[in-house]
This record gives sequence, C-alpha cells and structure tokens, in this order.
Amino acid sequence: MLTAPSRAETASIDLTGFKVAVIATDGFEQPELTEPVKALKQAHATVEIVSLKSGSIQGMEHMDKGKTISVDKVLGQVKPEEYNGLVLPGGAMNADKIRVSSEAKAFVTAFDQAHKPIAAICHAPWLLVSAGLVKNRTLTSYNTIQDDIRNAGGQWQDKEMVLDGNWVTSRQPSDLPAFNQAMLQLFAATKVSARTSSGNGRA
Repeated sequence: MLTAPSRAETASIDLTGFKVAVIATDGFEQPELTEPVKALKQAHATVEIVSLKSGSIQGMEHMDKGKTISVDKVLGQVKPEEYNGLVLPGGAMNADKIRVSSEAKAFVTAFDQAHKPIAAICHAPWLLVSAGLVKNRTLTSYNTIQDDIRNAGGQWQDKEMVLDGNWVTSRQPSDLPAFNQAMLQLFAATKVSARTSSGNGRA
C-alpha cells in the first residue's frame, strides 16, 4: 500500500500526458474541485471537467454559493478509456445528483474494473456506493455517510486520507493537503506502471 508522499516528493511529480476527468455538477464543494485541479495542472496533467450538463456548474462553500466552473465535456459524450485518472469532488448536493446518474455509475464502474486510479473526497464516495463498488474496500468519506459505506460492505476509517489499491479517499476540505499529495502519487505510480507495461509489450 502506498504511503502519503512528502511535499518535496509531490513537487517533483510530472503527469505530462496523463489525462484526468473530474466528474461534478451543481452543488460541488468548491475547494474540493479547484484545489485538486490546481495540483494536477501544476504537475502538468491534462484536466477536463465532465458534468451531467453543458455550460457551467455552481460551486458551493459549505452553505454559501461560490464560483461557477465551466464544463469541458458532458458525461454522456465521453468514454472511460479516454482518461487515465478520475477525481470525484464532494458536496452533498453534487454527490446526490451524481450518484443517481446511470452514466456516472457506468463510468466509475468501468474505471474501477480497469484498475485505473480514483480520487474521491467528502460525499463523493456515494457514487462508489451506488455503483456497488465498496464491498470489501477500505475508505473514508464525510462522517455523515459512513453508515452508507458500512451498509454497502465497505470498511470506513476516520482518517484524513485512506489509500486502498487504486482508490484514495478523504473526508473534507481540511484534508485536501493530504488528499492532493496522495492523489498525485497514486496517479504518478499508475503512469509509471502503464508505461512499463507498454514497454514490456513491444516486440
């Protein structure tokens, strides 16, 4: 199992050529989208905001409206194989809408079955629950949905960041430093693994 890297280690991570989908809709918790996106872009990853609708989506800062974010792609128009990594921001309203989307459930299921890395924070693991993916997995989330995770067969931990295979999860905005560092390390490890596998496959 990976351990959270130091800031010095993440500063040297280069995700050039690594394409990340960020699935969100209206009601997303603003820093849980903007801060991971900032960290990914600083590592030279390609990042696209993928939503249930086109145009823009409304961010929230707890109970107050935040900024709107432009949508790059509509969920029904993209395929999981187009991306190397997946980020799921929280926000109760956002996560509640995303979890009932058949397209979102199919996307995250295909991503997990391909063992691609998924980074989810706050209420975002609701989608993993609704997609039937948390059984026998260890993760964290916002504390109010811990029963949902346990009832779905997952092991919930009250930690700022939990790594389990191709998943990294965190609880809330205050955990973002640990979440972002672990996300970058997980994505970088996946990039190295994919490059090694590709190289081994050459004649």
